[in-house]
This record gives sequence, structure tokens and C-alpha cells, in this order.
Amino acid sequence: MSSPSVTSRPTTLYGGQAGRRITVRDIAAAKERGERWPMVTAYDAMTARVFDEAGIPVLLVGDSAAMVVYGYDSTLPVSVDDLMPLTAAVVRGSSRAMVVADLPFGSYQSSPQQALETAARFMKEAGAHAVKLEGGRRVLPQVEALVSAGIPVMAHLGLTPQSVNTLGGYRVQGRGQAGDELMADAKDLEYAGAFSVVLECVPTDLAERVTASLSIPTIGIGAGPGTDAQVLVWQDLMGLTAHPAKFVKKYFDLAQEMDRAVRAFADEVSTGAFPTPEHSYR
Repeated sequence: MSSPSVTSRPTTLYGGQAGRRITVRDIAAAKERGERWPMVTAYDAMTARVFDEAGIPVLLVGDSAAMVVYGYDSTLPVSVDDLMPLTAAVVRGSSRAMVVADLPFGSYQSSPQQALETAARFMKEAGAHAVKLEGGRRVLPQVEALVSAGIPVMAHLGLTPQSVNTLGGYRVQGRGQAGDELMADAKDLEYAGAFSVVLECVPTDLAERVTASLSIPTIGIGAGPGTDAQVLVWQDLMGLTAHPAKFVKKYFDLAQEMDRAVRAFADEVSTGAFPTPEHSYR
């Protein structure tokens, strides 16, 4: 009899049993049974372990690292070499979650060959299980090349931060005729082989229509409650971001708790209260 930890699908994506990695087949099965699931970003092994043990099924090593890790004011400056060690750390820190690596700006747009070379590095050197790239019909050749090479692709439509300069800033996308174009892009990406599509900052009704029209799951961020999954940057949901976007819900004030803890440490050091004999060696 086959071992269930190797061959069976988890009964649920969120909070399911460990034993093996989540795969694109599990993601597809969740869509079929109407299960909604969470995705969060991760950039290091320790937080990846926390999220993995909490049952988060997909961890995204986002190009948002440009801002929350490296301190840039947009996602554009981050490079493949910047994201590679972060991706490897998240893979090492997790055991169940699918780890998706963002392909940074300039690493896939020029040709399918460039996209394949970049994605192959993330898969071979960092151990990623899938990659994410931004754009609609203009990146269909890239998506097809990656899928043909056996690399799962998560697509990204709507507000695509790598195109913020051509979009005219961080604005809602997909209103009016642009909504029909986004719908067409989503269907083309599904046909090209993408296993899921992120919808960022699009009207709720459009996200619902796209979700209903696709057999692959949609992952919303600022797209309302009608998508199959939701994603947030972990620093946003934990309250570390000073001015989060409208779509962010703060679940914890980690910034305040960190401030309290580090001040307590500093006060005890300055007064000589730390370290005590309990925290010293003989």
C-alpha cells in the first residue's frame, strides 16, 4: 500500500498535514472544490518556518523584497542575485509550502530564452517550486516557454508594480474597456499554461468575473473577496509598514511590540540590570 504522505493530496490547502510539498495539482484541486486559501510573502528561513507551520500553503518570495528587505522605494531595482539567496532561505525554512519566486524586472521581458534562463536559476540554484511574472499577452511566449520546460508559472495582472511607470502610478486597473482587456489576458495566460493568476488592485466585480471564467485559481490583492485566494506582504499584515495600502488589513502591531522589546533591552543594559547571573556562565 502506498504511503499517504507521498501520494495523497492534502484534504485542504490551508492548515493541512505536512509530509510533502504542495504542488500545482493541489492548487488545481482546491479550485475544483471551491476552497479559499491564503498566500503570504516570505524572505528568510525563520519567518518561512513560522508561516509553514501555521499551514500557509504558498509562500511568495516577492520582488517586494526590494522595499521591505533592501529599502528601495519601488520593486524595480531588485535583481536576480538579490532574490536568489532569499528564495533559497525560504525553501530551507519550509517543508510543506510551495515556494514561488518572483522574476524581477528586466530578467524575463526581453525574450522567452531570457525568461527560461532566469527561471531555471531560481529552480536549480535556489530550489523554488514555481516562478511568478507580470504581464498579459506580451509575456505569453515567456509563459509558454517556461511551462514547456516544466516550470510552473504564476501570472500577475492588474496593477503590476514592475510597470508602475507606464501605468501612471499605483492606481486601480481594469475599469471600463481595460476590464475586457484584462479578462482576455487572463484567459490567454490560462491557455498558455499558467497555473494561477494574481489580480492586484482591480475592481471587485471584475475580479469576480475573471475568477468565474477561469479554471485556474485567482489570487487577489486589493481585488475584493471574490477571488479563490488572497495574498499580502507579511510586513503589511503584521503592522510593520508605516503607510500601508487601502487593501491591507493589519492583524498585529509588530512595530509597536518590537519597539517595546528593544527599549526594554536597552534600558536594562544601560542600568546594568542585564545580563543577570541567570544569563551568564560560570
